[in-house]
Amino acid sequence: MNIKKNKILIWVTIFAITMGIFEGAVVVYLRALYYPEGFNFPLIPLDNYIAITELIRELASLFMLLSVGIIAGKNFSQRFAWFIYSFAVWDIIYYMFLWLILAWPENLLTWDILFLLPVTWTGPVIAPILISMLMILLAMIIYHFNLKSNFQVKISRKEWIILILGSFIVFVSFIWDYCRFLFKNISLYELQNKSFSDKLFDLSVKYIPVSFNWLLFLSGFLIIFFGIILIYNRNKEVC
Repeated sequence: MNIKKNKILIWVTIFAITMGIFEGAVVVYLRALYYPEGFNFPLIPLDNYIAITELIRELASLFMLLSVGIIAGKNFSQRFAWFIYSFAVWDIIYYMFLWLILAWPENLLTWDILFLLPVTWTGPVIAPILISMLMILLAMIIYHFNLKSNFQVKISRKEWIILILGSFIVFVSFIWDYCRFLFKNISLYELQNKSFSDKLFDLSVKYIPVSFNWLLFLSGFLIIFFGIILIYNRNKEVC
């Protein structure tokens, strides 16, 4: 049984690594086309079909990772663990690949666009890497207890609330600077106007990150970490 489960860990890891390389390769191509002298803010306007393709690609990437979790796991906690594990490994390998090919990011405090849905997420590279490490930690805790005597890990309602709260705070920290920029440059009238989408597009290519809300991010990070500790301690007692 343990050998079989270790095979799952190996193959999910291989999938996540290769997916990170594929995602990194796409970015290499895009930067060669749009940022031949190196990526930096403000963003260069993309053709509409390229921008739409990027959004679809991001959504498809999430479904790919979710599919792996569903296939690899036998119950909800296992599927959740494999999903966040593959997501985290993918994210870390993605940055490693870009650094090897493009020598980017220059350092862990380099700003990056992290995600585009539902709005633009930005932050220093170290922030998503830290969250990825938390995700790997939680996934390995679930994996460990499932491996031990075939024990099924369960996350309590209280623990879910803590994890979701921490994740939401981290999410707000990622969109904080961008949303502050939008609210500063868009009036209430423009929000209700039909030309809002045009205004939003014009602003998006002028946006330059100013400051990352470390207080929010670290608060969310610590809340998630606290939730993981609760999960570990409770399941350790049960097991």
